Amino acid sequence: MTDLVRRGLLLAGLACTASGVLASDSVAGARKGDDTVALKNSLVIDDFADPGLVSRLGTPWRAVSDRVMGGVSEASVTREADGGSACLRLTGDVRLENNGGFVQAALNLTPLGETFDASAYTGLRLSVRGNGERYGLHLRSADNTRPWQSYRASFDAGPDVVTLEIPFTAFQPYRSDQPLDVSRLRRLGLVAIGRAFTADLALCHIAFYR
Repeated sequence: MTDLVRRGLLLAGLACTASGVLASDSVAGARKGDDTVALKNSLVIDDFADPGLVSRLGTPWRAVSDRVMGGVSEASVTREADGGSACLRLTGDVRLENNGGFVQAALNLTPLGETFDASAYTGLRLSVRGNGERYGLHLRSADNTRPWQSYRASFDAGPDVVTLEIPFTAFQPYRSDQPLDVSRLRRLGLVAIGRAFTADLALCHIAFYR
């Protein structure tokens, strides 16, 4: 895990709450146990209250894999309970045959394909746990005209739930010369990519934060 995404890391082993907001001294200036400030300074994308995996933005999560380009990786996105709270779980086997190599839980940020303006926010806050592997958080904007283009940041996910804050400045363009314009976002994705391994990642809460 890079130092850039360590800000907002909470005590290991903390379970996801029903609201999905886990406060610490470094999260939006909130005190431990006080969610009020964090709530006012964030826009919840999803807390996985909907059993059909429809986000708070009104758009559904979906599983995507390299099969769209001829690969053979398998992806599954399900909703599961975790300590009384619900989480999205991305599982699958990442395989490199046929120039493949990814599985993804993808979410469009608007229901009709318009762009989403996130310029009022600093980045993305997410509560995750996993199987000790490194995963990617990818963004796509209106400037990405090719399917392989995106803006990418990475994080490690171990067996204990942690909350990470990933600022927009941490996202690097991939196969694009255009800098990230957060006023023109279209989609985000939680991605296992780039090497052969078994993916198992739970996302318990995700929000834009100021």
